Amino acid sequence: MAYILCIETSTTVCSVALTRDGEVVAARQENEGNSHANRLTILTEELFRDSSVPIEMSDIDAVAVSSGPGSYTGLRIGVSTTKGICFALGKPLIAIPSLSVLALPVVQNLSTLDENRDAWFCPMIDARRMEVYAAMFDSKMEQQKETSADIIDNESYADILKERKVFFFGNGAAKCRETLTHPNALFPEDDGPLARNMAQPAYDAWNKKQFEDVAYFEPFYLKDFIATIPKKKIL
Repeated sequence: MAYILCIETSTTVCSVALTRDGEVVAARQENEGNSHANRLTILTEELFRDSSVPIEMSDIDAVAVSSGPGSYTGLRIGVSTTKGICFALGKPLIAIPSLSVLALPVVQNLSTLDENRDAWFCPMIDARRMEVYAAMFDSKMEQQKETSADIIDNESYADILKERKVFFFGNGAAKCRETLTHPNALFPEDDGPLARNMAQPAYDAWNKKQFEDVAYFEPFYLKDFIATIPKKKIL
C-alpha cells in the first residue's frame, strides 16, 4: 500500500491531495490567484487533519508534484515545498508533467465516446498574451505533440485540424476560442490541473520507482522567467 501526497501549483489554482494506491483519500483546493506561498502549507495541514484516514504526514510513502510548464512562481513554490517535505521526511519525489495532469480527466471523460476515438486532446496553460504552453494527447493518453510554447493565430494547428477533431481546454484555451475557429476545434469545460488527478500517474510512477533526485530536481519552466514592473511604479 502506498500513500502519496500530491501537490499541484502550475496555475492560479493551488491544490493538494492524499492518495492511496491510485485512489483519492482527501483533497483540498483554492483559487485565490497569487496565494500559493501563503496557502499551500495550510492546505496540506488541513488535508491530513480532516482526512477520514488516520495518517500523519510522516506516514506517507512519497510526494508527487506537478512539474511544469506553467506559472513560474507557482511551480517554484510547489517544487520547493515538495523538496522540503522530501528532505525532512526522507521520502522520494515523483514528478508529473502539468499538461498531462490537466489532460487526463478530459481524455477519460470524452474518449469513451465513439465519435471521439480519433480525436486529439490539447491542454493549454496560459503563458501571457496569445501564447500558451500546450501539448497534444490521443485517446490513450499517448503524447502526439511535444510540449511547447505556442503563439496562437488563425493558422495554429491548421494541419492537425484538417485531419481530426481537437479538444482545447485549460486556462490557456479560453483566449483561443475566437482565434481557433475551425469546425474541428472544440472547447470542452475543465476544472484545470488538480492534485487529485495526479493519483493514478503518481501511483504508476511509484510502482516503477520513477523517482527524481531531490537535491537537483527543477521544474520544467520551458521559458525563462521575465520580471515585470507594476505600472504604478513606472508612473
